[in-house]
Amino acid sequence: MTDTAVTGTGTAVLRPRAPEQGKEPARPRARGVLAGLLRTARPRQWIKNVLVVAAPAAAGELFSRHALGRLALVFALFTACAAAVYLVNDARDAEADRAHPVKRHRPVAVGDVPVPLAYAVGCFLGVLAPVLAAWLCPPPVAALLTAYLVMQLAYCVSLKHVLVVDLAVVTTGFLMRAMVGGLALGIPLSRWFLITTGFGALFMVAAKRYSEALQMAGKKGATRALLTEYTTGYLRFVWQLAAGVAVLGYCLWAMEEGGVPHTSVLPWRQLSVIPFVLAVLRYAVFADRGTAGEPEDVVLRDRALALIGLVWLAMYGLAVANW
Repeated sequence: MTDTAVTGTGTAVLRPRAPEQGKEPARPRARGVLAGLLRTARPRQWIKNVLVVAAPAAAGELFSRHALGRLALVFALFTACAAAVYLVNDARDAEADRAHPVKRHRPVAVGDVPVPLAYAVGCFLGVLAPVLAAWLCPPPVAALLTAYLVMQLAYCVSLKHVLVVDLAVVTTGFLMRAMVGGLALGIPLSRWFLITTGFGALFMVAAKRYSEALQMAGKKGATRALLTEYTTGYLRFVWQLAAGVAVLGYCLWAMEEGGVPHTSVLPWRQLSVIPFVLAVLRYAVFADRGTAGEPEDVVLRDRALALIGLVWLAMYGLAVANW
């Protein structure tokens, strides 16, 4: 920066401007980079990893000290794997995200997190989590985490552009979360558990895509390019089919005694079908309106759905405890 000075002869002379007191040139701050890395790891999405408790809860083996400690570890490892995928994805898509009306605010796209750093931290977490799992958990846990990482990275690179396969990959990610808790504790996974969880996940994924497709109508390029290949009628068919199969799977589990003597005060197992079906129907309201684009917001912000969920959880717990 320069200042203009006038000499006694009337000639203008440019002189360097002295730096202002107390001000330094702008430079990246470590605190800002760390905050950007945390935002890129998507803390709001960590709620999905609570699914690691699903299998132990279904088997009634959730509250032992060994189980809680192991599940907390698995939750942290799965969160690290998911964060690794988000970091690599955002680094890879940084240029495209800058042209997106919403994604351009992501830390990597803005420049708060340098692309090489995002790649480096993502790769570090992607290696660290399976290694720790192999050291601290049963071998199937490390194998599942490795498979999750490979599948999700393949999704970031190419599979997200393949019709139907993209739905299957995202759904499988949810199913893996539900499976890993059982694998960590050596709990057998029943066919009804896998069917209900898998199709329940597909229901939410397809409803999310359906909502996005409705919201992007007439706004080409405003969101996922693949949505232009789907029709809203097809996505509606998928989430309705998935909801029906999930309900059927849960009902079959509830009606199956499995050789366990019935000693509870009320048939909680069978009664839990009521709030489960109500929860699916309530969520379907948001899917049908096209407002289920953010599943975590629907689950956390709708009071009626939260109340139904608590009633279901209470009945389910009583059924597992055979009270």
